[in-house]
Amino acid sequence: MKGIIFFLIGIFFGITMTKSEAISWFRIYEMFRFESFHMYGIIGTAVVIGAISMTLLKIFKVKVAGGGLVTYSPLPLNIKRHLISGTIFGLGWALVGACPGPMFVLAGNGYFFIIVVIAGAVFGTYTYGMVRDKLPH
Repeated sequence: MKGIIFFLIGIFFGITMTKSEAISWFRIYEMFRFESFHMYGIIGTAVVIGAISMTLLKIFKVKVAGGGLVTYSPLPLNIKRHLISGTIFGLGWALVGACPGPMFVLAGNGYFFIIVVIAGAVFGTYTYGMVRDKLPH
């Protein structure tokens, strides 16, 4: 039953991303050229909804799959780390025209070329996991 709920949530997410044009390369291009507020509005709305959701999960003491309570512990601010990682993420997003959520929505919409990008993201994540202990954190 849980699998069906997550599947339905994923379908709703995909429809929302598609109808809001958040998967549009043109909208992402506009955002990076500061020509339109469209994507900033979507991202800002997502941040507000996420903050409200986390607050409600904490207030109602919702438990995670492992049995513990929902918590959030922010990392200490590290300007150099955040600038480097944000730049790498932004460059990848700008070059590919999609960030992780929309990549799967694009695949679901039949744009199968994005499978190459998903494979690259998986490879990059795997590579990071392999060298993580050797990197300064």
